[in-house]
Amino acid sequence: MKVSEPENGRPRKRIAAIDLGTNSFHAVIADIYTDASFRIVDSLKEMVGLGSEGVGGRLSNAAMQRGVEAIHKLKLLAEHQGCEDIIAVATSAIREAKNGGDLIQRVSREEGVRVRVIPGRTEAELIGYAVQHGMSLNHKPVVIMDIGGGSTEFIIANKEEFYLLDSQKTGVARATREFVKHDPIKKKEIKKLTEFYKGSFRMLSRIHQRHPTDELIGTSGTMQNIATMIADRKNQSTSITLNEFEYTSDDFFDLYEDVIGMSRKERENINGLDKKRVDLIQAGLVQVKTVIEQLGIKKIRTSTQALREGIIIRHIHKEMDGLKLLAEYPDTRRRSIMELLRKCNWQAEHSTQVSRLALKLFDEFRSEHQLEDSDRELLEYAAMMHDIGYHISHRKHHKHALYLILHSDLRGFNEEEIQIMAHVARYHRKSVPKKSHDLYMELPAEKREKINKLSGILRVADGLDRSHFQNVIDLEINRDKGVHMHISTQNDPELEIWGASNKKELFEEMVGQPVKITGKSLHAEQPVR
Repeated sequence: MKVSEPENGRPRKRIAAIDLGTNSFHAVIADIYTDASFRIVDSLKEMVGLGSEGVGGRLSNAAMQRGVEAIHKLKLLAEHQGCEDIIAVATSAIREAKNGGDLIQRVSREEGVRVRVIPGRTEAELIGYAVQHGMSLNHKPVVIMDIGGGSTEFIIANKEEFYLLDSQKTGVARATREFVKHDPIKKKEIKKLTEFYKGSFRMLSRIHQRHPTDELIGTSGTMQNIATMIADRKNQSTSITLNEFEYTSDDFFDLYEDVIGMSRKERENINGLDKKRVDLIQAGLVQVKTVIEQLGIKKIRTSTQALREGIIIRHIHKEMDGLKLLAEYPDTRRRSIMELLRKCNWQAEHSTQVSRLALKLFDEFRSEHQLEDSDRELLEYAAMMHDIGYHISHRKHHKHALYLILHSDLRGFNEEEIQIMAHVARYHRKSVPKKSHDLYMELPAEKREKINKLSGILRVADGLDRSHFQNVIDLEINRDKGVHMHISTQNDPELEIWGASNKKELFEEMVGQPVKITGKSLHAEQPVR
């Protein structure tokens, strides 16, 4: 995928991707375009330290509170930036915590954010997508390494394929807590770390033998910190981007020898080292050194894209139909309706015909019945959605339509508008509104009156396509002597006349007089009465 803008330069959708990691929660805001490209427009990182008291046990109340507060801030950013969707994924610390589910429930209950807990292999896959998207790769394999707080993800891939997707519990927060007990780190601690890492790299080594490469790509905080430290030592600027910054294994070993024996106070003064990673960098350095030596790595490149960008890319892959909808329907309300219709396998031809006829009737009678442009829009959408209940079952599909519309989180509509559309769709067939209908009677009187008028129009329009074959070509209304509807049809009009005549009760109440319906087929000489 390319990072570019469509011809008109305007994004079609904005989303937030949030990575709930072991050390930090990090959100990126991205504009998505209809050519399946995206652009990062903002980001925010909150240090949470879920793994500060260990990974795999229980999250403390304090850690969970920090997590909820961080999500609150990230959600505010997403809302301020106008994001339509927030996609939040949790990784190692929450995945392994005995009470990780409690944190997820709190985030959902208190902040309204749904968190998806992804397995390590999926985490590796998303990181792989991000690197394939953001780095210059060819058909030669590379090793991709993403060191997190709780786990490390290893991917062997080229620009098109994944040969390895692996996640190991070797993150720096976990390793530091378990093995680093002294400052500066002792040689025996380095030895234990190295043995620990080697024991976790068996799968990596085996797949690397099948797809050998001497190139490593590092992503995320630890690897980016290593890159910025080396860039500073080499007097190379990374002010524009750290992406694709390249260094050799010798550059790394020089850095390693200088830093590994430093005290915490000395490390605090290293240019390029994030102050929040001062306590974790030693375990990270030992892990990178172990991988380089074990695999014979000669060249290391840096990717600024990782899990968060992978979330966006997977979202794009899954939402390609939705992206086409964005191009076709830039208006949020109409696009939301179309998304629901497509999910419910709507009867497009029939519903479009009913909508066309309903709007024609609306336009004829709107002025004298205090109907407005906003009512016209709601009628159109209700007509389009009136049969979506078939998605559940044929029987009582009108009631199923009511339920689906009320509970589908239609974007761009307020509650009153959703109530009107849902009830108008519900009353397109069978019974007209009654006092025994609880949901209907809970609505204010003025809203019930509007539903009655729009339902009356929809019922007649639906009857005029009783065959579901769009037989009616034109509809003329003569009001010289009462209300006379005359339809022109492709074939015999009897079924449509019958259908509309049997459903005109509410409509007649609205117009206050009997309605006569006649028709003539283009292939017939005499009208049918």
